[in-house]
Amino acid sequence: MGISIWQLAIVLGIVILLFGTKKLRNMGGDMGSAINSFKKAMKSGADDADKSLDKKEGETIEAEVIKKDKDQA
Repeated sequence: MGISIWQLAIVLGIVILLFGTKKLRNMGGDMGSAINSFKKAMKSGADDADKSLDKKEGETIEAEVIKKDKDQA
């Protein structure tokens, strides 16, 4: 039992009556600009991560592995 097209139309009509078309248009524009800003931030973050990985390419990290026996733990 899903939502029919008539139920969606009624809900949309009530929302338009409550908020008005101008307010809904502004909310839609704000939502769109927020999504665009989020996408740009994600892309620039990925580009920054790629640049930092490129800088560190070829570096060697020296480390020592220490094994603990079960009795000492």
